[in-house]
Amino acid sequence: MKSLNVKWIYLIALSLIWGSSFILIKKSLLGLTAFQLGSLRTIITGLILFSAGFASLKHIPKNKWKWLGLSGFLGSFFPAYFFAIAETEIDSAVASILNSLVPLNTILIGFLLFKINSTKRQILGVLIGFVGTLILILKGAELNPNQNYWFAGFVIASTLMYATNTNIIKKHLQDIKPIAIATANYAFIMVPALIILIWDDFFTKETFGNIHFVESMFYVLVLSLFGTALAKIFYNKLVQISTPVFASSVTYLMPVIALGWGLLDGEKFGILQGAATLLILLGIYLSHRRKKA
Repeated sequence: MKSLNVKWIYLIALSLIWGSSFILIKKSLLGLTAFQLGSLRTIITGLILFSAGFASLKHIPKNKWKWLGLSGFLGSFFPAYFFAIAETEIDSAVASILNSLVPLNTILIGFLLFKINSTKRQILGVLIGFVGTLILILKGAELNPNQNYWFAGFVIASTLMYATNTNIIKKHLQDIKPIAIATANYAFIMVPALIILIWDDFFTKETFGNIHFVESMFYVLVLSLFGTALAKIFYNKLVQISTPVFASSVTYLMPVIALGWGLLDGEKFGILQGAATLLILLGIYLSHRRKKA
């Protein structure tokens, strides 16, 4: 019972943090390009993690570093840019809704590549949650006909990467401390992010002279500290104490939070979207694997 409560505490905390990340991305783009945002988010998060977890790197076995590198690029590097690019065209709430594909992809990739089995109960829960997600997407398209949904492909690609990363952590990094995983991830991706930041002309008068620059930097700092650094540690811990499917189910609650922020920011919300959230919550409940007596 205690273990169950801990899992749900991590799940709810991550939902609140990551559900708020989408509106933070939207606000950060007011004064930054998508590539600048992705790079700054990566670099700032890396510095935060290194200040707290550098000492933990020495305890990582040599044979784990290749998986940590792959985990860093799939779970952090590319999604940081892809979500920023996507939100230049689609609403923050829509991006969060599409992100709910992660649990379904986690099951598929876990089965196809990692031979990780899932119970019928989990599969049913993910499918029910996926139906709720589809309703949210369809209703969102109806309420926002002028959005370019081709850019949603960047979010879908990110969900595949997140799903693969979840299985990598569960199968190959189970015995590594969450802070060590997160810090090692960013040890691989900070330099490439800095190169992209320089390439996109961040250090210029045009960037610093933007009237939204200071405001955008504030949102990036909040996003990096809570939405990336702290959340990565929480998520790695959640994967270790639960199952890949249950951990990735955080993406079912995130749209609820994101839609709330979107509503406050002037984005539209319909009755059918409210009904869909109930299906999503039911999916989370069913996707939790109960221990056999």
